[in-house]
Amino acid sequence: MKKKGIIWTSIVAGVIVIGVGGFTLMNDYLGNNVEIESVMSPSVENNANAPAETGSSEGVTADAAVSVDELNGAWNITSGSKVYWSVTTSKETVNFVNEAVSGTWTIDLNDASKMSGEGVLDMSALDSGNDQRDSHVKDREDLLAVAQYPQATFTATAITPQSTEFKEETVVPLTIEGTITVKGVEKAVTFESNAMYKDGQLLLSGTTQVTFGDFGMTSPHTVVLEAENDLSVQLELILVQA
Repeated sequence: MKKKGIIWTSIVAGVIVIGVGGFTLMNDYLGNNVEIESVMSPSVENNANAPAETGSSEGVTADAAVSVDELNGAWNITSGSKVYWSVTTSKETVNFVNEAVSGTWTIDLNDASKMSGEGVLDMSALDSGNDQRDSHVKDREDLLAVAQYPQATFTATAITPQSTEFKEETVVPLTIEGTITVKGVEKAVTFESNAMYKDGQLLLSGTTQVTFGDFGMTSPHTVVLEAENDLSVQLELILVQA
């Protein structure tokens, strides 16, 4: 009996170890590994009417007026810019980040009809922090099919700031209307956004909602988790003058 007791104890212990290990591996595969990072500090972004408390690194005082001439013209998306795609599952929200973004924006605070923007994403650079999951999303024909559709694009057709008066390190709310194209399918969207001029750079942060179905894709799921049909798209862009 004593021997049988030892055997059963070993079996139970083994099951517990395997179970815990399996759960850890499953959680690592299914869980979120990417945290969204805003180009603006959370304290500023959450208080759109308040200036930042610190001065810029170039000695420009926060809240100092920014002239129209400093803002008008062509701007290029530069390094540090990111686009996030977020999927909500029955467990949590899983974020994908794409840092391979490029494009040009035109700012004209004197004539809103001349404002425009475009961005191009290399979809092979999409990253959720899990290679197996990323391959699944990129390779499947009913999802991104990156081999056939290597790029996604966004074209801004209307940029409407709530104010044309910019101050250093101060958030200006704006609405960006345009079209997202994924897998050759276009979807009209509106990004509720914020802009900030800081140290000679223009920072843009905006979010919108689309669905898998908007681009002819099926909502991904596993035997463990169900994913919602909605996709959140978040722009975190750093622009420098061309």
